Amino acid sequence: MSTIQNRSATQSQKLMIFVLTMSLYGLATLFTELIPKFQVGLVEFSVEYFLFIPLTLAMLFDPLSAALGAATGELVFSEIMLGQFGGLGELEKFITVTIGVYIAGRMVKDPSNRVMVGVAAITGTAAQLLMGTIVDIAKVQFAVEDFEAVEGLPESVFATEGFAFCNDLLFSGILFCLLPTLYLVPKLYGKIEPLVGMQPRTPDSAVSGISPKAIVVCVIGFVCAVVAELAATAGMSLIDWEAEWAESGTALAAGMLVAAVLAVAVLLVMKKNGKAGAVG
Repeated sequence: MSTIQNRSATQSQKLMIFVLTMSLYGLATLFTELIPKFQVGLVEFSVEYFLFIPLTLAMLFDPLSAALGAATGELVFSEIMLGQFGGLGELEKFITVTIGVYIAGRMVKDPSNRVMVGVAAITGTAAQLLMGTIVDIAKVQFAVEDFEAVEGLPESVFATEGFAFCNDLLFSGILFCLLPTLYLVPKLYGKIEPLVGMQPRTPDSAVSGISPKAIVVCVIGFVCAVVAELAATAGMSLIDWEAEWAESGTALAAGMLVAAVLAVAVLLVMKKNGKAGAVG
């Protein structure tokens, strides 16, 4: 009996994409904990995240599954597995990462088009960073957090946060989001989709394009993120805990091991499915 490959992912395929993104991005976020930061004058060089992983998967597979997987992976592995949870304060990052990756994934109609892939990658990254910047400005403007001026910059929250946004976008955004995504998406296009029983995305694919409904949902989600972060900063974090072993070397190693095992398991299942489809 032959395996029918569909452009639109089934529920089992979406779950596989979700778990794969969650484990790979979770492993990547733990790895960034080991990379040191460098300060040169006003400019800080640091690896904030390897967002190219969910961006690549969102452009090749189901955008929403990859976006939710990335946000969940960061929450589970770089927060909970390290022995800490910030309650409502975690919701802001969860929503902004989901929106940024989702927008990028929906923008790409033809993954072999490097120009569109590049535009989508930098747009999704910029959207996530910009939303975080707006939230930080709102916390100061609504007086729920004290403003910490940076020496050498005008004593304005807009100047400070704007500089931080540009710094992160031009360093982490280009080196660890844009460039790897530009390489991986066209390289993997048409080769990795059969592993989950899907046909490669085409310009007429149902997952392509950003609808007005999707924009409205993203805006509502961002508003919820702002409200949640303001409430958390004001002291209404609800469930907020930190274990004695938080951010210890043991916790970091255990988290990386769990994420790696989970990722390998999903890849093995995908490989098995690919062989079954080829035989069928």
